[in-house]
Amino acid sequence: MSLIESTATELLGQLQSGRTTAVEIAAACLKQIDRHDAKIKAFLRVDRDGALARAAEIDARRKAGKPVGRLGGLPVAVKDLLCTKGQRTTCGSRMLENFRPPYDATVIAKLRAADAVLIGRTNMDEFAMGGSNENSAFGLTHNPWDLTRIPGGSSGGAAASLAASMVPLSVGSDTGGSVRQPAGFCGVLGMKPTYGRVSRYGLVAFASSLDQIGPLGRSAEDIALLLEVIAGGDPLDSTSVDRPVPKYTESIARPLENLRIGLVREHFGEGLDAEVEAAVREATRVYQSLGATVSELSMPHGKYAVATYYIIAPCEASSNLARYDGAHYGHRTDEKAMAVELAAQRKALQQTGDSRKLEALDNPLIRMYRRTRAEGFGAEVKRRIMIGTYALSAGYYDAYYLKALKVRRLIRQDYDRAFEQVDLIAGPVAPTPAFEIGEKVDDPLAMYLLDLYTASANLAGIAGMSIPCGLSTGGLPIGLQLQAPPFEEERLLRAAHMFQQATDWHTRRPELS
Repeated sequence: MSLIESTATELLGQLQSGRTTAVEIAAACLKQIDRHDAKIKAFLRVDRDGALARAAEIDARRKAGKPVGRLGGLPVAVKDLLCTKGQRTTCGSRMLENFRPPYDATVIAKLRAADAVLIGRTNMDEFAMGGSNENSAFGLTHNPWDLTRIPGGSSGGAAASLAASMVPLSVGSDTGGSVRQPAGFCGVLGMKPTYGRVSRYGLVAFASSLDQIGPLGRSAEDIALLLEVIAGGDPLDSTSVDRPVPKYTESIARPLENLRIGLVREHFGEGLDAEVEAAVREATRVYQSLGATVSELSMPHGKYAVATYYIIAPCEASSNLARYDGAHYGHRTDEKAMAVELAAQRKALQQTGDSRKLEALDNPLIRMYRRTRAEGFGAEVKRRIMIGTYALSAGYYDAYYLKALKVRRLIRQDYDRAFEQVDLIAGPVAPTPAFEIGEKVDDPLAMYLLDLYTASANLAGIAGMSIPCGLSTGGLPIGLQLQAPPFEEERLLRAAHMFQQATDWHTRRPELS
């Protein structure tokens, strides 16, 4: 098996035994990126020189018998919303096109401390708002299984880079399914840890009560390895939870005895593709053959998850994105061009005699804010800001935002009751396999419904994971979603490993031309 086809765990074993070097692995990944990323466009930027220099430094330490970190020379791709000192962090937006943070996110600092080789920054939907990676200001990413199809979003570049064997590990973020859904569409594994399990310090915020950083990999062992590195409490993030991080890699091979799996009745209704349903049900039969029991349960408030999510998330986005005003950092409109445009507008208004609009034109600060935000944000970000601002406005707060918070509590109660009956909940990741580029881009509601099975885990703050469980007749990956109670990532990983031992879906790779 070649270096680019090996899992992160296999590569780490080769590094530790001396059968390969970090430089050789980094060079192989860079060669694969050179060969294929012009068509896939998983990366926004690749740090070729930095990656090779870092790999060489790690090799030198290992050769000299000095300590090497947990990741010991493994290349890792990072979604472009984790602040990295001195390096552009764009969030896929013109608003932050030239933003260079003065500090490292906690996850970046942990990756460096573990001796990861940070090979590049992956493409994403702007400010993580999207389910197809078509909202990036810097071009869309293609699914390596079929270049006419979307890779999922918002962590589309992170998932595509793995599927195309460009890296063995990547890091994304999940606000309503943004790690699990692209992992499902691209045939790799992705986890949304429990809210608070991984520090969000340095993660550019979309919706602060929903965002969570998560690992992507080619096997459950890879996810366990990366999660061990990035998990843990952080005094810089008051929402992170200070509790011990289990040794996921040591426990993962222990089968789960008397495993109880629940299938949510409401997940198998209208809108679910027949091939997706068949693959998910076959996956549960695999678990039954391994000794698990499978039962049906109801989560009646799950049908409100999308509506609840698309009130709470835009409200939080409206607040978080208010800071992008052109006055502090990020994009600022060209004030010379603004002055020319202003003169033309004033002349037109003088002819109409509209004194109110003339007065508004004479406020230079408001003009600068408006033009900056109009230029810097894309259409989807503007849409969500407007939805959120409306829902938070006087007279509507109680009717929308407050009611959404109450429904969120009911969704969490559904999970609490379900986990009294079962150990894990299994179901689809998305209603269909990856769809064609452009198919839903003009239909926001259809795009939002992609989060039907994933958003509820973010609303409830629980752990969720996507693992490959089949291929459609068109050769597109299908993902199985497993959900567990808060801080039971170990249970998810052991269950995923059990499934891997009985199937080979996680080993399938697309044929790249």
